[in-house]
Amino acid sequence: MSLKQKVKLVKLGKLKAVENVMNFSKKISTPKVKDLNIFLHLNEEAIAQAKEIDKRIASGGSVGKLAGLCFAAKSNICVKGIVANCGSKVLENFVSPYNASVINKLIAEDAIFLGAVNMDEFACGASGETSAFGPTKNPVDPSLIPGGSSSGSAASVAADLCDFSLGSDTGGSIRNPASHCGIVGMKPTYGAVSRYGLIDMTMSFDVIGPLARTAEDARIVFNVIRGQDNFDQTTREGGKEKGGKTGVIGLVDVSDYCGKEIADLIETRTKEIADKKGWKIKKIDLPLDIALETYYILVYTEFFSATRKFDGRRFGLKIDEAGGPEVIRRIVGGSEITKAEHEGKYYREALKARNFIREKFEKLFAGVDAIILPTVPRTAHKVGEKISIKDMYGYDVLTVLANIVGIPAISVPAGEVEAGRPVGLQVLAPHFSEEFMFKIAESF
Repeated sequence: MSLKQKVKLVKLGKLKAVENVMNFSKKISTPKVKDLNIFLHLNEEAIAQAKEIDKRIASGGSVGKLAGLCFAAKSNICVKGIVANCGSKVLENFVSPYNASVINKLIAEDAIFLGAVNMDEFACGASGETSAFGPTKNPVDPSLIPGGSSSGSAASVAADLCDFSLGSDTGGSIRNPASHCGIVGMKPTYGAVSRYGLIDMTMSFDVIGPLARTAEDARIVFNVIRGQDNFDQTTREGGKEKGGKTGVIGLVDVSDYCGKEIADLIETRTKEIADKKGWKIKKIDLPLDIALETYYILVYTEFFSATRKFDGRRFGLKIDEAGGPEVIRRIVGGSEITKAEHEGKYYREALKARNFIREKFEKLFAGVDAIILPTVPRTAHKVGEKISIKDMYGYDVLTVLANIVGIPAISVPAGEVEAGRPVGLQVLAPHFSEEFMFKIAESF
C-alpha cells in the first residue's frame, strides 16, 4: 500500500492511526525482528499521538498530509526526549533536548515517530557493522549486512516496521543500504533539507533524506521536509528545477570499478526503460579514479574537527577514548592531515580536486539530462565477514561523487544477482532537480 493510499484510509476513518502504530509495534516486538537489531529506542508517546489524530478525524477536524503514517529516524537525528546515541557508547545516555527541523516538519503533518534506529557509529561505516550496540542485519537475508551507515533506516523499511524512515547521507549512507535492502533511498541536493538537529559527520557533505518502498513515497516525504530553515544557513528553497522531457541519459562506464554482473544488470535495465520511454543513451565517464581519495581526505579532516566537541566535559564520554576502531581511524587520519607540517599538502589539494569534479559534472549535464550508474559496486557481504579496509571504503566509490558535487541522487531497486541479493540503480540529476529525478526513478 502506498503512503498516499494509507493516508486516504486514515482520513476516511477506515484505518485508525492507533491501529497503524499497533500493527508496527507488534512486529517490532517479535523475537525474529528483535534479532535484526534495528530499533535502539522506541517512542512511548506514539500511541497518545495516534489517539489525538484519530480524535481530530472523528470530530471533523483537519489533519496533515501524512496523517497516521509511522516513521523511524536514524539515531543521529535529534528527537526531543529520545536518546540520540549515533550508534556509539560516547553518547549512550544523551537524550535530545529538542527536535531536528525535519522532525518538526513531519510531526506538523501528523506523522508519528516510532523510534530511533541503529547505524554505523557516528555514521563511520558502509556496512551497518560498526555500531557499538551490535550490527544491524538485512531483512532480505539476516546473514547479510544491510549496508550503512543508515543501516537501521533501510532495514526498518525493508522489514515493514514503519511506513518510511529518515537517514543521513555523507557519501552514500542512504543509497548504499537502500540498494542492499531492495528499497528506495534518496539523497537531496545539499541545502535542500535542513541539517539542524543532525549530529553530523562531515558538515559540507551531510544531507538528511527519506527511505521508502517506492520513489513516489520518497517524493511525498521529501516534499514535506524540504525548504529553507532559519536554523540552517546552508538551506534555500531551491534553484531552477530542470524542466522538459527526458531526452538523453548518461550511462556511466563502471567496468573498472564494479562487478560485471551488477554493471550488466544496470545497463540492461537502462536500455529497457530507454527503449520504452524513447530516451537516447550516451556512454559517459565520471572521475571515479579520484573519487574516494578526494572524498576521504575531506571527510577525515571535517570529521576530526566535528568530533572535538565530544571532549567528555559537556555531554557523553571523550570520543578519543570511547570511540570504536573506525571512528578512531578517521580521527587519527584527520589529525594527521591537519597538522601544521602537512598544511596544503592534502586538504587543499582535495579542495582543488573537488572543484575539478564539480566542473566535470557541469559539462556533463550540458549534454545529458540525468546520469545512471549502479549504486554499489558489489553485493552485500556476510555479517562478520572479514574484508579489507580498502574494500570496505570501496563500497562508496559510485556514490561519493554526488556528495562531493552536492547534487541530488536516488537509488531504486534494479533486480537481483547472486541468488537473490538486491542491486540498486542510481539516478543523478542537476542541483535542485529532484522532481525531474523522481520522474526518471519512477520509470524504473
